[in-house]
Amino acid sequence: MPVQATPAAECQIISKPEVVRRTANFKPSVWGDRFTNYAEDIRTQAQMQEQVEELKQVVRKEVFTDAAADSSRQLKLIAAIQRLGVAYHFETEIEQALERIHATYQDIHDDDGDLYNVALRFRLLRRHGYNVSCDVFNKFKDTNGDFKKSLVTDVSGMLCFYEAAHLRVHGETLLEEALVFTTTHLESASAISSLLKTPITEALERPLLKTMERLGARRYMSIYQDEASHSENLLKLAKLDFNVVQCLHKKELSDILRWYKELDFARRMPFARDRVVELFFWIAGIYFEPQYVFGRHILTKLIEIVTVMDDMYDAFGTFEELVILTEAIDRWDASCMDQLPDYMQPFYITLLDVIDEVEEELTKQGRSYRIHYAKDILKNQARLYFAEARWFHEGCTPKMDEYMRVAASSVGNTMLSVVSLVGMGDIITKEEFEWLTNEPKILRASNTIFRLMDDIAGYKFEKERGHVASSIDCYMNEYGVSEQETIDIFNKRIVDSWKDINEEFLRPTAAPVPVLNRVLNLTRVVDLLYKRGDAFTHVGKLMKDCIAAMFIDPVPL
Repeated sequence: MPVQATPAAECQIISKPEVVRRTANFKPSVWGDRFTNYAEDIRTQAQMQEQVEELKQVVRKEVFTDAAADSSRQLKLIAAIQRLGVAYHFETEIEQALERIHATYQDIHDDDGDLYNVALRFRLLRRHGYNVSCDVFNKFKDTNGDFKKSLVTDVSGMLCFYEAAHLRVHGETLLEEALVFTTTHLESASAISSLLKTPITEALERPLLKTMERLGARRYMSIYQDEASHSENLLKLAKLDFNVVQCLHKKELSDILRWYKELDFARRMPFARDRVVELFFWIAGIYFEPQYVFGRHILTKLIEIVTVMDDMYDAFGTFEELVILTEAIDRWDASCMDQLPDYMQPFYITLLDVIDEVEEELTKQGRSYRIHYAKDILKNQARLYFAEARWFHEGCTPKMDEYMRVAASSVGNTMLSVVSLVGMGDIITKEEFEWLTNEPKILRASNTIFRLMDDIAGYKFEKERGHVASSIDCYMNEYGVSEQETIDIFNKRIVDSWKDINEEFLRPTAAPVPVLNRVLNLTRVVDLLYKRGDAFTHVGKLMKDCIAAMFIDPVPL
């Protein structure tokens, strides 16, 4: 689509700013050459992998054979497997076990008065798409319709109930009440229960639904090993497996950084954010499992290129240059290079080269049709960035609906979700690409969460440096409300969007669960990085600690 065909904003013209080349003065990478030279210890890794294979057999028997007759014990073990980050080894067994438990669900839940067991069963079944009713929690209410006061002393049960309540969908008033009830009492319980202080504090900051699997696993290991009933074999498997996968990630990150260093982007395009390590962390949050090496490789390269693109459109490029760049990306032809300003040329040729590399690999795999979707979504990304650049150029604040039509997609989750499928196996067909490129409810919800959290987090910084109107500006301008009122309304929208995500996992699902999980995992990364400011652009303690846990420090065995 030619650039000129992009619809002009229906907006209130405020003032036409002078065309100047702006820079955001982003801070350089904090990592230096830390990850560039990774020396593989192939022998040690092979030994650890051998131990992992042996322990998988032991855990498989312990959880899915020995514990099969005791559904309560089996559920606890399945929950531990998931929280320790090794569920990907037992997907079939977990599915079969939960299917059996669901089949007898109606027979057993009426006799079960233990809040922990009821909440855990509900959470696991609901998380796996079973549309079990939240009415099972009515038994924990008194004659006045309030939750029983005696529950407050059952801190483990309250914590489990709190986690279950986050899987609510629209209209589940009981779970809304449960979330308020459990949150209120856990906040006071965290001060008095020493054993549960850490898990309560972590859950109140970020429930399981919103927790990046890899980081959650790392943290849960130290909690799980203090539990009296923990499985020693499962704990050892989780620690070894974490370290094996960490070695793989270190090697991948080292390869990506060597590629990035050869591009010399940090010197040639100093206006752009140098965040390759953080971007790899982001992509490992989408899929960390060993089988997705190719996916992580291409997605990290492309998100790096799109980050540079974002910073060109957002600040550094003049409007006239962005017209030429958008047309060049739309034409996707190396002959466009000569028309581009010098500083844009390395970016453009790298974009074409990476897609050529991906196409070559996909052709070997017999999946060359996928490249069409990757190219189209990248062209669309440029068009969306250009629409925002035109708003800034024209000095206008669009209506909220029009802003969200563009900016919710430009934020990046659509591009990342679609391209993540390129690096997945046979489970992905053209149908999944077609479904995802038509922005289904789960993707719209994820985009809304990302856009609103990003705007809330970066509002003040963007204002200072001169930036296109954000959702906060658009909403305040259109509805005449204060900044705080706007943020409160947006936070409610974010809560509702999480309910949309939960609904999309209920069976029958519109797409295979691994596809839905890509979008969910993306949204989890967003919640981590944007809950308390923009931790991606402004790298501080949170980001440094997360990257150290994922890619620097092995788990002590």
